[in-house]
Amino acid sequence: MDLPLHGLRVLDLSRLLPGPFCTLVLGDLGARVDKLEDPHVGDYLRMFPPTKNGLSGRFCALNRDKRSICIDLKRPEGRAALLRLARGYDVIVESFRPGVLDRLGVGWAALSAENPRLVLCSISGYGQTGPYRDRAGHDLNYVATAGVLGMTGPRDGAPAMPGVQVADIAGGALWGAVGILAALLAARETGRGRLVDVSMTEGALAFLIPDLGNFDASGVAPTRSSDLLNGAAACYGVYRTRDGRYLSVAALEPKFWTAFNQKIGRPVDLSEIAAPPEEQERVRGEIAAILAGKTRDEWEAIFAGEDVCVEPVLATDELQAHPQHRAREMFFQLGDLTQVRTPFGATTGHTPPPGLGQHTATILGEAGFSDDEVAALRAAGAAR
Repeated sequence: MDLPLHGLRVLDLSRLLPGPFCTLVLGDLGARVDKLEDPHVGDYLRMFPPTKNGLSGRFCALNRDKRSICIDLKRPEGRAALLRLARGYDVIVESFRPGVLDRLGVGWAALSAENPRLVLCSISGYGQTGPYRDRAGHDLNYVATAGVLGMTGPRDGAPAMPGVQVADIAGGALWGAVGILAALLAARETGRGRLVDVSMTEGALAFLIPDLGNFDASGVAPTRSSDLLNGAAACYGVYRTRDGRYLSVAALEPKFWTAFNQKIGRPVDLSEIAAPPEEQERVRGEIAAILAGKTRDEWEAIFAGEDVCVEPVLATDELQAHPQHRAREMFFQLGDLTQVRTPFGATTGHTPPPGLGQHTATILGEAGFSDDEVAALRAAGAAR
């Protein structure tokens, strides 16, 4: 009851990653999330390997606490049911290609006519307008178009593919949540909802705002490994240890650079922090040779208790045991599922991810559908 979005009702029409991650965040903040799925296959993510208990690991991670209702939006009875359902929700999230809901007759105009306070969040690759509106794409295409991919990797090498879905999660899901919360605040004041148009490409491009500010000021376009914070400086980088593991070194300030060099037994020269590129290469080589002389654990012991801005690069199978993550209870058990809370989420009171159509009758009943109406929808193939 003390979660900030308790009482908020969200209907999630989306599939795969961006929309479900957005509604996971809202659910962790207390919203009731109902997942509307196609009766035949449901969310495609359900079956993606690897699986546990017959469900994709990714699906289980993204869909705790949600209820599943199966409605076929390709059938007129299903579309009519959605419009009726919309009256009881505060938010609808969708990630179809732009224009799909309109062609089905259940787009923004139709939904807002049923519920003027409704917030509709539409997450797409390039947004609801513009020449790329109908263009197919995936996360890698979006970060490429946003300029983020071009800023990632070594100076003389190819752009490096991000290890996580930057555009899907940060560019789409999180900006979607921000837009939804802002629209809900406005609806509370005005009584009118709004369409929240989230472009995953624009969401990713926004991460370049500081770098593009530098570009505007200097006229020099930032590139891979050309900036203090993306690989140009020896004091800010990743170094390999003797056992093939890695350390992140971020000794940017003079006091940290001094302490770092003292701990590794290297002379301190504060001018190296802002030295020209050729000097940076020399310093990087010296540091690399020193750090390669001991294992990651040995360096951790040497740096323990010191303010040097050095941390091990953790592998995913090391995360749960890390003392900071354990102290902050980032991981929790939901039955036999290991789950990760979002930053404002709780570790208790959760329910497992739903079976396909598990709550169809319950959700329709809450919306005022009689048993006969539910049976009629199922008989028509519009519900499961």
